[in-house]
Amino acid sequence: MSWIREETPPDENTWSERFRKFCADVLKTGPIPKHVAFIMDGNRRFARKKGMDRTEGHLMGFEKLAETLKWCRDLGINEVTVYAFSIENFKRSKEEVESLMEIARQKFARLLEEKEAIMKHGVCIRVLGNLTLLPLDIQRSIAEAMRMSKDNDKAFLNVCFAYTSRHEISNAVEEMAEGVEKGLIRPSDISESLLDRCLYTSHSPDPHLLVRTSGEVRLSDFLLWQSSFSVLSFMEVLWPEFSFWHLCAAVLHYQKNHQAIMRARDQHNQEREQALRQADYDSAVAELQQEDPDKTDQSKWASLPTLVRKQETERDQRVREFLQHLDRKRAKFLDSLVQKTEIKVCS
Repeated sequence: MSWIREETPPDENTWSERFRKFCADVLKTGPIPKHVAFIMDGNRRFARKKGMDRTEGHLMGFEKLAETLKWCRDLGINEVTVYAFSIENFKRSKEEVESLMEIARQKFARLLEEKEAIMKHGVCIRVLGNLTLLPLDIQRSIAEAMRMSKDNDKAFLNVCFAYTSRHEISNAVEEMAEGVEKGLIRPSDISESLLDRCLYTSHSPDPHLLVRTSGEVRLSDFLLWQSSFSVLSFMEVLWPEFSFWHLCAAVLHYQKNHQAIMRARDQHNQEREQALRQADYDSAVAELQQEDPDKTDQSKWASLPTLVRKQETERDQRVREFLQHLDRKRAKFLDSLVQKTEIKVCS
């Protein structure tokens, strides 16, 4: 089964397809979420319901993902993040974990075979999680897919694999601590905004809509930080039975709540900017208080506005250089995996 589904061929352009297109056009007259996250839950229950092996249920779940990506494209949703495999899933039976790894092995290999379609549609593939927990051959396939598509910018598919949000957040904190230890940033540079930019999702906007199937009403350690201002849609349907109409219902739910959630998000962003300005002001005041005590108070405080701007400029530069260092570090890890593959092929 292909990751990237092409447009509907003419012989499939039935009345139902035309009606679907009409409904999509109606939906697009309202606000469309540009980034949608999915917790694809219910594959095992679907398999039990249909008397299938669990592996077949997971395969059906992948087929539904490919179908859903096309529906998102049709609606103008240009970024999708999916929860494919949690770190907690390693606690399942050895047989099921091995089966899931084999499916991943096949699907990421297939992804590389579909390079032409991926480049044609401009899809950037990102796999987010602790990749070191995965078998080496899967790590390499993932690294090749990410490197192959890294410059694409028409659509984005983020696959959370060997992922939990708590691990992502703790990893971001460790990265910042290492930055302070190496002198790249100061403790005063650490902020909510900087943590945002140290997460695996740093190059993506926060999801506007998060959909979970199967009737569960929890986030299961998925995008906990990023979904603070997302519209949440919990649906009874099992993931392999998810349909275009379920997606439309979720988008309608988003449209009904759009204004309220955007107001809350904008207010939060303003408060965050204010906190950064206050931190710069406090740093400038602390620096003034350490200046030559022989200076008059008036001459000291007259320079405060200039010093605040200086603090802001220097902080921005330190943070920018630290984030560039972090990007290089992550790119180097992926490159090392790809180079190992190339060396193996050459030998």
